[in-house]
Amino acid sequence: MTQSYNYNTQRKKMALPEYGRSVQNMVDYAMTIEDRAERQRCANTIVNIMGSMFPHLRDIPDFKHKLWDHLAIMSDFKLDIDYPYEIVKPDNLTVKPERIPYSAGHIRYRHYGRAIELLIQKAVELPDGDEKRQLIRMIASHMKKDYITWNKDTVEDQKIFDDIREMSDGKICLSESDLHLDINAPQPQRQFVQRKRTNNNSNNQKRKY
Repeated sequence: MTQSYNYNTQRKKMALPEYGRSVQNMVDYAMTIEDRAERQRCANTIVNIMGSMFPHLRDIPDFKHKLWDHLAIMSDFKLDIDYPYEIVKPDNLTVKPERIPYSAGHIRYRHYGRAIELLIQKAVELPDGDEKRQLIRMIASHMKKDYITWNKDTVEDQKIFDDIREMSDGKICLSESDLHLDINAPQPQRQFVQRKRTNNNSNNQKRKY
């Protein structure tokens, strides 16, 4: 069986690549949330994560406003939420938005990138609850995608969980009994994964006959 890979060159172009693919995927996922209140909470979390990626810029005037502008741009202005500021208009984007400079620093695992490290730090800081569990699921799923893209090989879920435990200094501990990673889903859920696996097995049985 041939393993298919999802290379960055095959993915859609990011409006603001300085935030990385992981944040862009979170924005894409937020647009799929049907419940408006849940969608709003997800957007607030994404903006907080975006801000935590560049803590040295927090004292810049209108920094928070810029983050919400960037969120709107990354969603192609399709994210239906209550913005706390009047966001930039699409017609005013003839000039590219001001870029946020990268911060220097050692990256422990280059195949995951700096964004994943910051997301794990954010997950550690969140109180226990649905928001924290949802963020950890998304982080783990994207880490598995990144691992396969860089190493061009399959990887066991437990390897990802071990890396998360190390990168969180032992504060996030997962096992395969807690979570199964589906790299094709923006938010893996065990019930969905099991249902998909059952359907695939059924289809494979039909092909045999």
